[in-house]
Amino acid sequence: QVQLVESGGGLVQAGGSLRLSCAVSGGTFMWYAMGWFRQAPGKERDFVVAISSSATITTFGDSVKGRFTTSRDNALNTFYLQMNSLKPEDTAVYYCAAVTTSYVTTVYVTDDKYTYWGQGTQVTVSS
Repeated sequence: QVQLVESGGGLVQAGGSLRLSCAVSGGTFMWYAMGWFRQAPGKERDFVVAISSSATITTFGDSVKGRFTTSRDNALNTFYLQMNSLKPEDTAVYYCAAVTTSYVTTVYVTDDKYTYWGQGTQVTVSS
């Protein structure tokens, strides 16, 4: 059984930083393409970032480009989201997601492509 557990959320002032982690258990992490999505109250879930299973390809949502970075550690089965220069509009529940893929350089930017999801972690940015 594949499980994804996010951590690292919290309350931060505008301009601050947070690092989210997504620990994956079950399956073979190196075969998963990964993604972060977020959902603010009353809004649809939005794409944040995706990374290929090989970690060689990343793509970011327009609203976070230049502020967020991502990485993965295949030895630790963990996927990260480094969020800098946070804004109040970044406030949301952040979810990590995984999908098994044989295409090592493919990234997936829509949530319907993902099979496994974490429970989410709240990020609140105060102004």
